[in-house]
Amino acid sequence: MFNVIKMKKLKKLSILLILFSIIGLSSCEDSLNMNLTDDPNSTTLDKADLGRYMNQVQVNFSGFVSNLGSKGSQLTRINYMFGKQYAENYDPVSGNGPWDYAYRTILTDIDEAAKMAEEKGYYNHLGVLKVLKAYIYMSLVDYFGDVPYSEVNQPEDFPFPHVDDDADVYEACIGLLNDAISDFNAGAPYTLENDFYYGNDFTKWEKLANTLKMKIYLNTRLVDSNAKSKFDAIVADGNYINSDADNFFFQYGTSSTQPNTRHGNYNADYTTSGASTYRSNWLMNEMHSTDDPRIRYYFYRQVSCTPGCGCDANQVDLPCSVQSRPPHYPSDMVFCCIDDGYWGRDHGNDEGIPPDGFKRTVVGVYPAGGKFDDDEFASVTMDDGGMGAGILPIMMNSWVQFMKAEMKLANGQDASSDLEAAVNASIAHVMTFGTLDPDADSAFFPSSSDVTNYVDGVMSDYNAASTNDKWEILAKQMFIAHYGNGIDAYDFYRRTGYPHSLQYNVDPNPGVFVRSFFYPADEANANSNIVQKSGVGEKVFWDNNPDSPAFPQAN
Repeated sequence: MFNVIKMKKLKKLSILLILFSIIGLSSCEDSLNMNLTDDPNSTTLDKADLGRYMNQVQVNFSGFVSNLGSKGSQLTRINYMFGKQYAENYDPVSGNGPWDYAYRTILTDIDEAAKMAEEKGYYNHLGVLKVLKAYIYMSLVDYFGDVPYSEVNQPEDFPFPHVDDDADVYEACIGLLNDAISDFNAGAPYTLENDFYYGNDFTKWEKLANTLKMKIYLNTRLVDSNAKSKFDAIVADGNYINSDADNFFFQYGTSSTQPNTRHGNYNADYTTSGASTYRSNWLMNEMHSTDDPRIRYYFYRQVSCTPGCGCDANQVDLPCSVQSRPPHYPSDMVFCCIDDGYWGRDHGNDEGIPPDGFKRTVVGVYPAGGKFDDDEFASVTMDDGGMGAGILPIMMNSWVQFMKAEMKLANGQDASSDLEAAVNASIAHVMTFGTLDPDADSAFFPSSSDVTNYVDGVMSDYNAASTNDKWEILAKQMFIAHYGNGIDAYDFYRRTGYPHSLQYNVDPNPGVFVRSFFYPADEANANSNIVQKSGVGEKVFWDNNPDSPAFPQAN
């Protein structure tokens, strides 16, 4: 069920309303260098107590995840990517926000909070801080490769921290997670003043810690021959995220002012001046062409037809509708438009913005707390649907089932039961969001037979497929389920290269795919111990696949 308990908790806590204003920084590229020592917006020992630290760390963590998740979604076509050249889209300046947000704000607060918690013997607090710290460093490695770790937050000794080997940072994250599990089992009675994720259920935090270790072992399966055995040991033990009750996500609120606590994508699309974002044509076409029961939850159509697909081409509203298909696009690859009003953009399209804000498809009730699509075909505005009370998915039960399926398929085992469990779990969770829109016509909610027919179709295709096609099916389903946060999808794409059928960049020569991001301009320019990368083709340690542009195939 949709977790209204957390939503009520957000509403009643004035401190969270204050902290929510910080979330906007997650998409802001104007931030400070990590070697600076005093940020007036950061919590310090003389400004706040441990409870305030814990509140701020938890909220800021969601902002960091949201920022990186958006980048991963764009690169994997889960979301639309503006701009044709990968190296230009994700230039050094683009990394300033998440890097400085992590190092200058969250990790600093985590270390200071940990000192206070250790002094007080608050082991549950310490466990939570270590889990969040491990996730942040894992993500920094996955996006940047070698990153500072051992010299961080020691400005007197290391004003300009060196980077640590990315494999060593991963190993340190395993240590953090093991320490966190020990902390949760220390028997300490103290609970967080506000636990915005698990409501002080530390058995769930322990499951998350184990699940993050599974994620590490999955990422390193190409370079560690023991990764599978370590992964399987956790699965055999059973103490990991294995039900929707253990889903790890951040809950947004419904306040539009003082401050705005709504989901960021809702804020962007549900306005009085029209939508300001585009949805991915690849994802909408994939779901529409297969009658995916999640599509009405993911997307809300403001019109019933799209120029060039059901309506006459219109150069003003949709310029590509009067253009020829790019020569490098296969004949069966979606281009420009989709039937039945699914109005988005192609991967890499950098054309100007036409007057289509009240026509393009917008985010739906999942995960952004928007409107459920019941064929109303009306322009959206503020306060529609769920009023922005969506979620940021971070580690979900369905995602873990996909992890298990991948590990099995990669090792020649039967992954069908895990794939089926993953698809069913994703659909079941998404469908709980239908009632979040009070005006939704329930007659349009998928029936149990709709769901069964869809899942049976996926599994029938999978069971009859060659190994390559099994990877294709698994990858598509994995990407669909990760709508809302593309961090894990981006990792999967670099591990496997699937799906091969992803929509190509509209530019036939977009440059090499982003195997890792440039070091942020602010840090590389200020820190003499960090040498800027030669390009975005440099790979992280666990990625031993062929160099780009040969890999991944759908560049």
